[in-house]
Amino acid sequence: MKKALITGITGQDGSYLAELLLEKGYEVHGVIRRASTFNTDRIDHLYRDPHDEDAKLFLHYGDLAAGAAFLRVLEKVEPDEVYNLAAQSHVRVSFDQPEYTCDVVATGALRVFQAVLDYGKATGRQVRVYQAGSSEMFGASPPPQNESTPFHPRSPYAVAKVAAHGFAVNYREAYGLFVCNGILFNHESPRRGETFVTRKVTRAVGRIAQGLQDTLYLGNLDARRDWGFAGDFVEAMWRMLRADSPDDYVIATGESHSIRELLDLAFGLAGLDWQEHVRFDPRLKRPTEVDDLRGDANRARQKLGWRPQVDFPELVRRMVEHDLDLARQEAALRAAGHSPILRSVIHG
Repeated sequence: MKKALITGITGQDGSYLAELLLEKGYEVHGVIRRASTFNTDRIDHLYRDPHDEDAKLFLHYGDLAAGAAFLRVLEKVEPDEVYNLAAQSHVRVSFDQPEYTCDVVATGALRVFQAVLDYGKATGRQVRVYQAGSSEMFGASPPPQNESTPFHPRSPYAVAKVAAHGFAVNYREAYGLFVCNGILFNHESPRRGETFVTRKVTRAVGRIAQGLQDTLYLGNLDARRDWGFAGDFVEAMWRMLRADSPDDYVIATGESHSIRELLDLAFGLAGLDWQEHVRFDPRLKRPTEVDDLRGDANRARQKLGWRPQVDFPELVRRMVEHDLDLARQEAALRAAGHSPILRSVIHG
């Protein structure tokens, strides 16, 4: 039985990847940060008591801010594969917390590579590593973007991801580490965090349809993104580590859509006109914008046999239906005299 270790397992991608690997017969281990509250809701349906003989998912406390702690987890788990998905991944927030973002995203990846290298030297075992990159690294470079497109990052998050990408290439070339960079374009799902624009839109659609709110505040409506389904994209991660040799891959659908198109589709599914509800908030604009991202995933198609399965309209439909159901539950609770505690969204 193969063993996989996932950092960022409690996030959207981590939960879908854990599902995929468990389905493929892996024993899956995840690194989580210690906190006073639980944030494991995305993987609760996968978890079993570790005393259960059928348990295949195990969680370990750790933090990419501490390389020695991560090395101890490696030594305990003895994984065949490591998937580094942990990050402060909100682009707008990275302008407000640039130092923290860089430490976790860039230096955190470096700590992972060094720990895997040290572990390999001590044990003689080769551990294959997946490093989560981002289309934000391309920034101002015009579309379509592929593995040869120059990076032109436009946020602290994107700069940190470029550094992590470079560390991965350096450890591969200098030490022979089997590490693949996945340059993933935007990928969404009903599990997407509620401060990311796609989920922010679909959550608002559900709540407006149920009379729970009336207005949605957004920033740049003209930005274009290549949006795919997170469940499709995690399969590409797994396929990268199945290859005979490590490489870097763009993972994308090849189509881009504007925020306005997203609004048209999402609000239309609920019979609403978004122009009656959406207002512009200049605080939600980034100091430096990324106008248009559209990926060319030809290398992944040819070398990995990977293709996206869920198209943009189907993705939005799934998210809207999920969030309409959430809003109905919230409305029912309110009607029964309960007041659900809603998270305050500062950044969009």
